[in-house]
Amino acid sequence: MGTHHGDSPRRMTRLPTLRGRGVTPNPGNRFERITLERDPSTVAEDPAPRTEFFRDSTRSIVTRNTSPDVGFDASINPYRGCEHGCAYCYARPTHEYLGLSAGLDFESKIFIKQDAPELLRNELSSPRWRPQLLALSGITDPYQPVERTARITRGCLEVLTEFRNPVMVITKNFLVTRDIDLLAELASHRAAKVAVSVTTLDPTLQRAMEPRTSSPERRLDAIEQLAQAGVPVTVFVAPVIPGLTDHEIPSILMAASERGATEASCVPLRLPYGVKDLFLDWLDRHVPDRKEKIVNRILAMRGGRLNDPRLVSRMTGQGPMAEQVMQLFRVARRKAGLDGPPAELSTAAFRRPGDVVQLTLGF
Repeated sequence: MGTHHGDSPRRMTRLPTLRGRGVTPNPGNRFERITLERDPSTVAEDPAPRTEFFRDSTRSIVTRNTSPDVGFDASINPYRGCEHGCAYCYARPTHEYLGLSAGLDFESKIFIKQDAPELLRNELSSPRWRPQLLALSGITDPYQPVERTARITRGCLEVLTEFRNPVMVITKNFLVTRDIDLLAELASHRAAKVAVSVTTLDPTLQRAMEPRTSSPERRLDAIEQLAQAGVPVTVFVAPVIPGLTDHEIPSILMAASERGATEASCVPLRLPYGVKDLFLDWLDRHVPDRKEKIVNRILAMRGGRLNDPRLVSRMTGQGPMAEQVMQLFRVARRKAGLDGPPAELSTAAFRRPGDVVQLTLGF
């Protein structure tokens, strides 16, 4: 088993596993020359950090995307960092732009965009705004635990509902059901859909790999409640980890279909930058007996590398192994009845509340 093209993992100091966290290491920032490593002999004196929250004073909220392999052109990210702590999260390297680590920092230092609803209102009110689909969100989960009290995502949904601007929510947290009132109202105008990510149906694996997310059963409950409220739901099988979760694709799709999902999609595991080192460390800690098999299959799907950053192929993989996984997905999707035409969202109902008032006064 080997890697090449500069893809070899970095050696990290081995530390005791931290309860309730997706990863244990806090590797150096790839933009920084000086790094600080914890001493394994004193780690008992340095327990798992409590989550810290910081105000993010960004003055813009809509992020533009030009990648041809992403299903949206614009997104809203109410938070930077994610307490869900998924060991495989491709968004971890974004924390390095803040001078932090993609490891433990990413899930324990969360930045809250408290002005997001106001910024979004200003954006949609502008005559320059062209009504279009917005994703909530493209990077970190908009329903991570802090949303229970911060309510930034709900504030953004309230604005979107007021303007009737279409939105696609992507989450793996049951908390999305709290906002069914807003999502159902938007859905009545063909302006909302939700993608619920289900990586595994095994709660033990889920707790180890995605420690602060909702359990698989709760995610299925979310699918059911959303569907019953008239909100179109996609089951998002992502990431598919070959040799660990790929065999679950049929059961995940069938379970989601039985709960009311009408669409399905999947994306194989992506390990950009330092995420590969963190994930390999996770494999050593949690499934050491399967590590070699899993890594070899990732290499087989990624042209002999742990990560393939090329557009399009990064979302599908390549080679016989990738085709085998995608064929399994296509067959299972058809059997589960999830291969129909996708629910198309519309901007036809978009309105600017101020314009409505002016029109009313004109009469």
